Amino acid sequence: MRKDGMRSTAWGAYRGITEALRIRLASDEFKPGAALPSEAALVAEYGVARNTVRRALDQLTGEGLIVTRPGRGRLVADPNKPVQPIRPQYQQIAAELREQIESGELAAGAILPSESALVAQYGVARGTARQALAALQDVTVSVQGKGRYVKPR
Repeated sequence: MRKDGMRSTAWGAYRGITEALRIRLASDEFKPGAALPSEAALVAEYGVARNTVRRALDQLTGEGLIVTRPGRGRLVADPNKPVQPIRPQYQQIAAELREQIESGELAAGAILPSESALVAQYGVARGTARQALAALQDVTVSVQGKGRYVKPR
């Protein structure tokens, strides 16, 4: 048994970690928007396997107490701001292009930006740009060697 009263290998140890973290969150040890310690730090602190820590963190995420942000880690949720789901970048790009098509900004027959242009504009990988364009297959047509065009309605 450790100093915090938890057994490191017991079944259901994640419940104890979840409760301990819940108490720490309620005590304002972490302010809204603050990053939680890394999984590795929590593994060392609680003396359990990484999967046990992940299960505890997943429980807190499900309760809306923490949010996961790619590139930033797990953050304390702000109770005054609803959690916005994060869409993959290719979906965001495709949504912007689709809006341009639906609004008429990109009219029927207009050429869409190339993969290279999307890479430069959005600062994403070529594969991400390719996925964005592929997500628009229902409203675009690809002409080999020429590019992708808006389909006539």
